Amino acid sequence: MSYVIDRRLNGKNKSTVNRQRFLRRYREHIKKAVEEAVSRRSITDMEHGEQISIPGRDIDEPILHHGRGGRQTVVHPGNKEFNAGDHVQRPQGGGGGRGSGKASNSGEGMDEFVFQITQEEFLDFMFEDLELPNLIKRHLSGTDTFKTVRAGISNEGNPSRINIVRTLRSAHARRIALSGSSRAKLREAKAELERLRREEPDNFGDIQTVEAEIERLSARIHRVPFLDTFDLKYNLLVKQPNPSSKAVMFCLMDVSGSMTQATKDIAKRFFILLYLFLKRNYERIEVVFIRHHTSAKEVDEEEFFYSRETGGTIVSSALKLMQEIMAARYPTNEWNIYGAQASDGDNWNDDSPVCRDILINQIMPFMQYFTYVEITPREHQALWYEYEQVSETFPSSFAQQQLVSAADIYPVFRELFQRRLVT
Repeated sequence: MSYVIDRRLNGKNKSTVNRQRFLRRYREHIKKAVEEAVSRRSITDMEHGEQISIPGRDIDEPILHHGRGGRQTVVHPGNKEFNAGDHVQRPQGGGGGRGSGKASNSGEGMDEFVFQITQEEFLDFMFEDLELPNLIKRHLSGTDTFKTVRAGISNEGNPSRINIVRTLRSAHARRIALSGSSRAKLREAKAELERLRREEPDNFGDIQTVEAEIERLSARIHRVPFLDTFDLKYNLLVKQPNPSSKAVMFCLMDVSGSMTQATKDIAKRFFILLYLFLKRNYERIEVVFIRHHTSAKEVDEEEFFYSRETGGTIVSSALKLMQEIMAARYPTNEWNIYGAQASDGDNWNDDSPVCRDILINQIMPFMQYFTYVEITPREHQALWYEYEQVSETFPSSFAQQQLVSAADIYPVFRELFQRRLVT
């Protein structure tokens, strides 16, 4: 059997459609492989795709071939081991390409099919079925994005947008309208000329008169141009405003001394995953980074993920700063506001009730969704139980989850941002 391997470059996206069809066909295999890859490697390790293996039995294609013609009579010999309906066990060992049995001098098979998905495809499967909950279009004025849409046919336009079919149709209709009566008279004259030549071949006067009429009508029809200027039709394209929902995500991370380096690393990975998800799925979204210990500070992306600053723990400082930024820069009638907070649960005891009050009275009434992730293997402390009261007050817009290890990041992230059916 011969195998043809096409290693040509994908010039001008010639095989893109086939690749997308292939990815749709084996979506379940790819999704499973992506989930295993996320749990196996670091969240920050996203610069390459992933190798996907598909069992050989799942890529078998139906084969059409000629069968044996005529009536076939087959006589099977009897045996002492099997009767009709018995299941024959698989032979031990042997086989080719599959399994890990002992060596054999017989049998053949096929290895699993392995292919590579790109970084873009990897992230597509990674963030599939995820969305920001309760995202609505609050404010549509002042949008600066447009999309070009078809808006019918125009008599004027760019030559590159000429509609050939509509142009020829218009020209054909014009020619019919201008020469229709002449063509009818021409058909009658030709029929009359044919009759005269057949029945009155000696009537030269009438024959010459009809021939002159035919020449006059033919010249009149030919003077109608095949294509005129006002026959030209163009595809009309207009710019349509593309209203988009404005959203802001507040990322609050505890960097106090109680947060060990391992805990901080898990928190950073969670926010890296969140940041990748937001930037990939939402074009018009702003991200506000807030780090806190005893005091809170708004920082940029670089400082948020890599600063080594540390200190005591007062969680309310971050919530107060978040509320101040919301009031100053993000009016609730224009913005969809989201928040995500990561902490190990340690907090100054007298501060946890303050955090609860700030959330219930000053933040949650204006939030679309707020998530709290507690990174600790220990028992929950006061902050967790205070936040449970917030969850009871705002059950649809507040969620809290616990992380124990880096392997829990992706499952918890999917649980927090899983697409939910609107009822």
